[in-house]
Amino acid sequence: MLKTETTQHPVVQVTTTPFFSYSLFSGVLDELHTIDKALINTINQYSYCIAEKDTAFKEALTGAEILLPDGVAITASVRFLSGKRIQKIAGADLHQYLLAYLNKKRGRCFYLGASAETLQKIQKRLEQEYPGVEAGFYSPPFKAAFSKEDNAAMIEAVNAFQPEVLFIGMTAPKQEKWAHQFHSALDTRLTCCIGAVFDFYAGSIQRPSQIWINLGLEWLGRLLREPKRLWKRYLYYGPIFVLGMLQEKLKKRQGRHGKNR
Repeated sequence: MLKTETTQHPVVQVTTTPFFSYSLFSGVLDELHTIDKALINTINQYSYCIAEKDTAFKEALTGAEILLPDGVAITASVRFLSGKRIQKIAGADLHQYLLAYLNKKRGRCFYLGASAETLQKIQKRLEQEYPGVEAGFYSPPFKAAFSKEDNAAMIEAVNAFQPEVLFIGMTAPKQEKWAHQFHSALDTRLTCCIGAVFDFYAGSIQRPSQIWINLGLEWLGRLLREPKRLWKRYLYYGPIFVLGMLQEKLKKRQGRHGKNR
């Protein structure tokens, strides 16, 4: 029987930092090895802005046991508002870390999402770089909304393989909503929504070089490569996000001044 409702899991004990209504992961990825079952999502300035207008998306992000700060805008805002430093952890970083971990223990992972062609490229690269990893793949139909039959087929494919790690790449916010809805029905330890990482690893889209990443300008490198697709994400929602952070900082200052009167 297909489950469509989430259930409560044991509380995941990892290091977190509060950020508005979110609890951002602020520890090290080694903490993942102590977890029995968890849904892992990422948040950046764009997804934060979209979630403020999309209740279901926000529920999916806040409902994840682990929420990675995937963007310098998020980590800089945490420092700006609270003075605390946390490390940016991108979906690509999570993906690479878990593949190295699985390769050492000869573990199993599953890729759910993207086209059959992209999955074939991922499989070929995995065989070269991580020969100890046994991987499964499933390309769901490309449509705005999945049917009950689509959902059942995806869950069946994952559960038949029984991976320790499930990577989902359906773009945001579709992937986060889907994973939130069906997390309890999936027979896997870690469910990771990593979106564009599928294309990065397949080589369909080139991730900016480490120089851009180290400078905190990965977003700019992506914008220069895909201006038509990403301009609104960075040039429209970027200023909206910054304005929101400035307003929040002003509220905090006014609150402190009020208390001191």
